[in-house]
Amino acid sequence: MIKAVVFDVGETLISEDRIWTAWARRLGVSPFVLMGLIGGTAALDRSLNDAFLLLRPDLDREAEELAWERDDPDGLRNHFDADDLYPDVREALAALRAAGLHVIIAGNQPARAYNALVAMDLPVDSVHTSDGWGVAKPDPGFFAKVAAVSGREPGEILYVGDRVDNDVLPAAAAGMRTALLRRGPWGYLHAERPEAATADMIVDDLHALLPALRQIT
Repeated sequence: MIKAVVFDVGETLISEDRIWTAWARRLGVSPFVLMGLIGGTAALDRSLNDAFLLLRPDLDREAEELAWERDDPDGLRNHFDADDLYPDVREALAALRAAGLHVIIAGNQPARAYNALVAMDLPVDSVHTSDGWGVAKPDPGFFAKVAAVSGREPGEILYVGDRVDNDVLPAAAAGMRTALLRRGPWGYLHAERPEAATADMIVDDLHALLPALRQIT
C-alpha cells in the first residue's frame, strides 16, 4: 500500500513559464526562441544548459545570475514564488493528506528554493532540495534520502515527476512506485517514450493521482 507521495518541483508543482520568459528577456531574445531551444534540447536528451549555449556559446550562467542579482537586487529574476504554482497543486496535495498519505516535496533545486517552497505554506509534511542533501537526481543516493525522510519502505512510496530519466526510472530502480506527469516539455515528450511504460501511472494533472492510487493500492 502506498503511504507516502513525494513530488518533484519544476514542471510538477512549479510552472517555469515566467522564469524562462525572464531569462529570455535577460538574454535579449524572445521567449519563443528560448522555449523552442529548451524543447529542442529536451527532445534530443541534451542538457538544459545547451539551450543557453546555443544562444551565447560563451555564457557562464552562474556569473550571469550574479550580474542579474546586482542589476535587479529586489526582483524575482529566475527565482519562483507562490504565483508560479500550477493551479491544481494546493487542492491536490491537500486531498492526498486528507486521505492519510504522507506528502513530501523533494526535487533537484538550489538551496534558495527551500525557503521559497516553505514560504508557500503548502499542505505537505516536509520539503527537501538536492542542494540541501548534497545529492541530485538521478543519483541513487537522492532516492535513498527520499526513503529515509519518509520513514517508509521504498515500495510504500510513490514518486511523482515529469521526467522518465530523472524521476521514473531511478525511483523505480530504488524500489518505489512512480507517476509520470504529462506537464511541461519533458512530461509530454517522455510520456511518448517506451520507457514511460515503467511508470505505475501516467497522469495529466495532480487531481488524477488520488483516484489512480486507489487502483494500485
